[in-house]
Amino acid sequence: MPLAGLAFLVAIAPPLPEQRSPAEDIRLRSNGEAFRYLPNNEAYALDFDPRQVQIDLLEGWDREQDAFNDTGALAYVSGPMYERHVNNSGQEITVPLGDLKLGARVWRGRNRTAARQRAFIGIRHNGQVDFGYGELTPQRAGLYESFIGGLHSIYNDLESPPPEYRGAYSISMGQLIRYYLPRIRMVIGLRNDGRLEVLMSRDGLTLEQTKALARQRGLRAAYLPDHASKSRLIIPGVKGFSQEDANWISGGATSFVHVPYMLRLSQRLVPLRGDLLASLTPRHGSGGCSNPLQCGQTLGSQIVDRALAGFNRLMEQGVEPIARMIWEPKGRKPANGSNLRSPLREPPITADPMALRALQESEQNGLSGEEKLPLAPDLPPPLLLLDGQDLPANPEATSADPSLAAPTPQADAVSPATAQPPGSMPQGAAPPAPPPLPLPPMP
Repeated sequence: MPLAGLAFLVAIAPPLPEQRSPAEDIRLRSNGEAFRYLPNNEAYALDFDPRQVQIDLLEGWDREQDAFNDTGALAYVSGPMYERHVNNSGQEITVPLGDLKLGARVWRGRNRTAARQRAFIGIRHNGQVDFGYGELTPQRAGLYESFIGGLHSIYNDLESPPPEYRGAYSISMGQLIRYYLPRIRMVIGLRNDGRLEVLMSRDGLTLEQTKALARQRGLRAAYLPDHASKSRLIIPGVKGFSQEDANWISGGATSFVHVPYMLRLSQRLVPLRGDLLASLTPRHGSGGCSNPLQCGQTLGSQIVDRALAGFNRLMEQGVEPIARMIWEPKGRKPANGSNLRSPLREPPITADPMALRALQESEQNGLSGEEKLPLAPDLPPPLLLLDGQDLPANPEATSADPSLAAPTPQADAVSPATAQPPGSMPQGAAPPAPPPLPLPPMP
């Protein structure tokens, strides 16, 4: 019976993406375009030339509508993983789990072990892109114009992971289970032409489905910024956002995880100059299994993955329709009926800030929720690296400018959201940018 059940789940699992034809590869060539938005039936996807498109940070909770209205931007996508801390004054703050460097601004993760055990994407000063592993070191701070750490590697055909790499979902059995469930949505990958690609699947994917989709799209390396309902892909003026219609964010659930920042793509004022293909030389031989034991383990993981995909389809198409008929979500029904996709009453999401969780709990308990607690502030001020200055060894340093000294450990203070360093994007205001590049029409 267990074998029959396993075979049944594998049989009903959705098929893996098929390999693209050569004609499709020709159609998807960039032809020198700096930025392209190319959605299809599988995913919402964009790719861009990092020499002509820069990455910035839009700080603040619940700023999706600001992103949609920011016509000076090309796109907004999910930032890397973050974590929340409570300081000695009981104030909640958010910081990236890994390290971030965007131009001269640097945000360093407080959990240095996590920063070292994750993966990163680095854009050099000549536009070349590296998919590597580890934290932001002084050498990397000088090498990379942009550095996005705290990521999880799906695969990397250009560089083998070092022994200290642990990934983002290898901490506990619970996180491992969550990692293997069909919940993956966002992928950042490196194309064969050296361009960066960001895709968000229309449905939650398992690990093997995600690998197959990335391989099918010809990505040499593929990393996860985060999972499931933290996924964001916003094309200003084209792809909208609303709280009542989150189907394209979290697979149809009526709730989604709030995020404290997003990555903003815009046209560079001064393009970087270099050869994108120079960074595509493999530093190890990519290939499948090397011995019978490894081959058996790979085959076993693929079978389990297919069974999980089949179980997910059984739940979505078999169990959930029945559950909707007998137990509807509690609360108001939006006009578009999007809450019909969520048959169960959802608890507050633990990844949300404490103020939002308190508001959600009060609403579920029938309270008015009029007295809203303040949200956690934006990220602490970044370290500003002046020309020729090395990255300080102290991760607690907040600025190269003595007037913006680091807070004392006793106070553990956080600068208010209104005290923004030069080049940042203050709460409630969209940053200026050059005119956007033209976008292809929606299919």
